[in-house]
Amino acid sequence: MQLHIRHETLYRYGEPVKRSVQSLRLTPRRDPVQRALSWNMSVPGRCRSQVDAYGNIVHLLTLDEPHREIRIVVDGVVEIADTAAAPLPDEGNISPLAFLAETPLTRPDEAILSFARSRLQPGGDMPSRLLGLAEAVCEQVRYETGATDVHESASRAFARGAGVCQDHSHVYIACCRSAGIPARYVSGYFYVGKEGEIASHAWVDVWTGREQGWMSIDVTHRMPTDGRHCRLAVGRDYLDACPVRGVRRGGGPEEMQVAVRVAASAQQ
Repeated sequence: MQLHIRHETLYRYGEPVKRSVQSLRLTPRRDPVQRALSWNMSVPGRCRSQVDAYGNIVHLLTLDEPHREIRIVVDGVVEIADTAAAPLPDEGNISPLAFLAETPLTRPDEAILSFARSRLQPGGDMPSRLLGLAEAVCEQVRYETGATDVHESASRAFARGAGVCQDHSHVYIACCRSAGIPARYVSGYFYVGKEGEIASHAWVDVWTGREQGWMSIDVTHRMPTDGRHCRLAVGRDYLDACPVRGVRRGGGPEEMQVAVRVAASAQQ
């Protein structure tokens, strides 16, 4: 499937910002299941590209002149394999065991530990167990826009019983890691084929062993990923893989607007 993607992020500030530095993970990963046929980035200021430890393409944006807004626009076409649940091999950048370590956003509390023990019993078919866990997480944490913010931890979202795809992914990762299964956070886009749906998305890669590699699970939709999922970045949690993250000096109050469009054809 070919996905046509446009993603615009606009920051506005109440006062002039003296200096900004932004890390942009807005370029599709070079993964075996996808390739960018075209990809353009429009940003102000100086921009330098590099690949981080997780294999993500990162652009470091620096603005040294006073400014009251930052507009970041990316757009392009990405071709993605339609094969559902296609395993991803280990890229070799970092050991899968690194994704066993907990982070503040994925640290399990006793409630999550008990939940994981009851749903990740040893033995049985691994893909079925992983999909069953996705079902259980979504039943425990219902999807509710605006219920949490980007700094919400897995334990708080689990206790609240509501969240979005980021929270589903963090709870799922916390469960897997507590059972000794490496899991990593994935940010990207999802084509839903209808109006009114949020196209920015998050899901999880789970390490199933050297022979099978990474299995990608869309926890929110309770399914393996397929040709509708475009991968931007992976990491231990949201903070490692978020599309835009930065610091600034000055600026006062901040307003952010994000607009994402994903279509399956240029006509759309």
